[in-house]
Parts: sequence; C-alpha cells; structure tokens
Amino acid sequence: MPRFHHILTDTENGVLTLTMNRPEKRNALCPLLMQELAAALSEAENSDEGVVILTGAGPAFCAGLDMEHLATMHAATPEEGRKDSENMAQVLRTLYEFPKPVIAAVNGPAIAGGMGLAMLCDFTLAAPEAKFGFTEVKVGYVPAIVASFLLRQVGERKTRELLLSGRLLKAHEALHCGLITQVVPGEELMQTAQAMAQSLLQNSPQAMQEIKRLLAAHSRRRLDEEIEDAVEVNARQRSAEDFREGVQAFLEHRRPEWPSLHAKV
Repeated sequence: MPRFHHILTDTENGVLTLTMNRPEKRNALCPLLMQELAAALSEAENSDEGVVILTGAGPAFCAGLDMEHLATMHAATPEEGRKDSENMAQVLRTLYEFPKPVIAAVNGPAIAGGMGLAMLCDFTLAAPEAKFGFTEVKVGYVPAIVASFLLRQVGERKTRELLLSGRLLKAHEALHCGLITQVVPGEELMQTAQAMAQSLLQNSPQAMQEIKRLLAAHSRRRLDEEIEDAVEVNARQRSAEDFREGVQAFLEHRRPEWPSLHAKV
C-alpha cells in the first residue's frame, strides 16, 4: 500500500521526487494533500536523498486551494477556519525552512497557493506554458500567508501589484520578476531538474544546510509574527460574505456580485 494518497514519491541517484497527484483537480490543495506534503518533506529531512524535486501530475503544477473545500469553510467554526489556515502556513513554512535544496519543476499553471509552493523552492524551473498568479482577490480571499514570503522575494511594490490585481503571469515574465529561476522546454523539464539536482549533490551537504539554516534564521523571528497575523486574517476572511460569494461564483462559472458593494457605510 502506498504511504500517501495524493503524493507520489520516487527516489533515484540521491534525489527524491515528490509529485502532487490530484490531476483531476489540477493538484488543488485539499487538507489531506497539504498534510501529506508536509509529512513527506518532514520524512525527507532525515532520508539519504540530498535533493528534493517538487512537481505536479498531469497538465498543472498546482491550482491552489481546493475551491470545493473552500466552499464548505463559510459554515465552519472559527477554530476550523484557523486550523485550515495553519495547515497552509505549515506547508509553506516547512518548504521555506527545509534544510536540503528543493527544486520546483513547474509543468503547468501554478496558481495562488500553488505559486507559493513554486516560488518557495530554492530553484524554480518552469515550462514555457506555465502560468503564475495570486488570484485570491478574484474570489474574495486574501493571500495573507504567502504575502510575507513574496515581500522578501520581490519587494513591496511588486507584491502590491500582484496581490491586488490577481493577474496571471506567463513564465518569461515570472522569470523577469525574479519569481522563478529558469524557463525550460516542457519536454526537457524533468531532465533539467535532475541534472541540476546532480550538480547540487556534488556540493558539501553540510555547507548547503548551513546556508539554508542561516537564511531561514535571519527572517525567522519576524516571520513568526507575520504568519501569526496572516493566519488570523485568513481565518477571519473565511467567514466574509464576499468570500462566500466569490467561491460560489467561481464554482458556478459566473461573475461575482460582491456583497460589500451594497453594504451600508
């Protein structure tokens, strides 16, 4: 029996490949997938493999949080909403602080939380057809947790533009913005990721771990405070009327009618 339901694992030549495996849902992040991804990374910390590759099954890398699951969150208790936000924070924090090099092989769209996963890897390789974007605002949600990491990568001006617009970026624009490392022909994506992994395995594993620990330590104290605030914002937003309407409109393939537009001032 496989250890994971939504994660495929493969080890070869010192490299562990983790494949998010919900292709029928564009690898959307349901609670189980988030838990399994965090568990797989935790196991990999003490494994013999020196490099991890993260990719997605099917034509998408990851479509972000599962919208059908989000549709149920409006009726959830505040505690359930907070727990769901904490799960997402745990996955992103685990990836950010993971002691070994991680390569994202972005085979298709990486949207919302999926873009967060892609950009938090040490190296992000993307096929030309991959698209990126933090689209949460279009469904009345707030990408609060990923905002702290995005600020560190691209600065406040670009963070504001990406989060407020919710627009999609093509792979070459994401490269220009510094969100990804390299654009690679789709048919060469995994081969290039494996070659990069083999190159990294020639380096001192102890030195690479020290570099990653140092970089994580520099921002840990501030991240602790920022992510705690972000979890609160996410949990609160899950009970907002705009959020309920945005998710419902998405599932019904229609334009949302934002309740906040008609709220009394």
